[in-house]
Amino acid sequence: MAESLDVDLCIVGGGSGGLSVAAGASQLGQKVVLVERAKMGGDCLNYGCVPSKATIAASRAAVAIREATRFGVAAGEPQVDYAKLRAHVRSVIAAIAPNDSVERFTGLGVRVIQAAARFSGPDEIAAGGIRVRARRFVIATGSSAAVPPIAGLLDGPYLTNETVFDLDTRPEHLIVIGGGPIGCELAQAHRRLGARVTILEAAVLLPKDDPELADIVRTALRHDGIDIREGVKIVRIEHSGGAACVLENGERVAGSHLLVAAGRKPTVDGLNLEAAGIAYTPKGIAVDAKLRTTNRKVYAIGDCIGGYQFTHMAGYHAGIVIRHALFRLPWTRVDSSAVPWVTYTEPELANVGLTEAEARKVLGDGLRLARWPFHENDRAQAERKTEGLIKVVADSRGRIHGAGIAGPHAGELLLPWCLAISKKLTLRDMAGVIAPYPTLSEVSKRAAGSFFTQSLFSPKTRRLVRFLARLG
Repeated sequence: MAESLDVDLCIVGGGSGGLSVAAGASQLGQKVVLVERAKMGGDCLNYGCVPSKATIAASRAAVAIREATRFGVAAGEPQVDYAKLRAHVRSVIAAIAPNDSVERFTGLGVRVIQAAARFSGPDEIAAGGIRVRARRFVIATGSSAAVPPIAGLLDGPYLTNETVFDLDTRPEHLIVIGGGPIGCELAQAHRRLGARVTILEAAVLLPKDDPELADIVRTALRHDGIDIREGVKIVRIEHSGGAACVLENGERVAGSHLLVAAGRKPTVDGLNLEAAGIAYTPKGIAVDAKLRTTNRKVYAIGDCIGGYQFTHMAGYHAGIVIRHALFRLPWTRVDSSAVPWVTYTEPELANVGLTEAEARKVLGDGLRLARWPFHENDRAQAERKTEGLIKVVADSRGRIHGAGIAGPHAGELLLPWCLAISKKLTLRDMAGVIAPYPTLSEVSKRAAGSFFTQSLFSPKTRRLVRFLARLG
């Protein structure tokens, strides 16, 4: 080894979680090493959240032009230049990249090693010819696209989220394998940009979401012209001038491009975790409630531990590690009761806490639902975006346990419900808030208020009002 380092904290992985730990620890005076074998910023910046949302923004601009006549504005079919679309996506990444750059973290006092890391013992790694010994380690290696074991898939080209944003020409017909959030988002974006799109899903669309809310998204995707096939099994892929998926019933679905969006797998290969005594499975690294691995000197955070694979969850995990590893706060542990997630289709689908089905198992007969449709919202009517529903899960006392929104800007509307669950608020608290008019946020207040409608306007309440009236 050319160099040997002894530090307080070594972080493996320069994605959102690892960068958050590195920045926090360094600014608290710790001697920090960060090891990243690929691009700084990880999947989210380079292949995930940022490029996908930039593409979705472009697709929504195309829809705005296409549908402008609804508002009396003369428009027509938009002309989409995929080369310029790719330049737009890359410019968005470039604008954010300095926040995650080697230069920034070097400036914060972090030693950045751009190489693959491999454990050589319980408190030591080797990376790029450098040996690093540390008091504590954090594994934040993220995840990558899972490739299903379909015969013939590897015999020809296919796209994943790591390559789809490099397209400089529009696919004539994009076949998407997988109807989860990534598949639905990219399917709708490319359809709105002018491509024919087919989704092939082995189960049902958006299977982890509330079925009633997922159906609103399904209807919207079909309205856009996407061919959705659910409950299908692909027995093999044929590559010849494009790609063809052969289904179990013998049907062939042929397209020009194939996008695999069949879930994510934790990135643990090559780390030599066995040498450090760290237990793991194909589903991820095993951790306790404090995010410690079976080696108590090593923490693991974000996608590499499985579970909720979201950028914001990795950031939350980073805070847990800072509080436990550096401040030694023994009560610090992961609380997953108010984890939000959003699918950025149009309409968006946002959730936090328990779904109706999950709450029914926990609350039983004590389950109460509060709901409100977007078509009863004046702002939604003004903007011609009336498809949607908010559904809130509560108990018989009105305490909020979950909320799901399928509708315009659902992700932006979800934050108050995240706060409500984390602070154990009730529907009475939400109903008592003054919401500005006219805003989409009124759907939250109206949904909360609907919980009290039956009791407020009951015969008993009317008798009370009549009695009080007689008192003058």
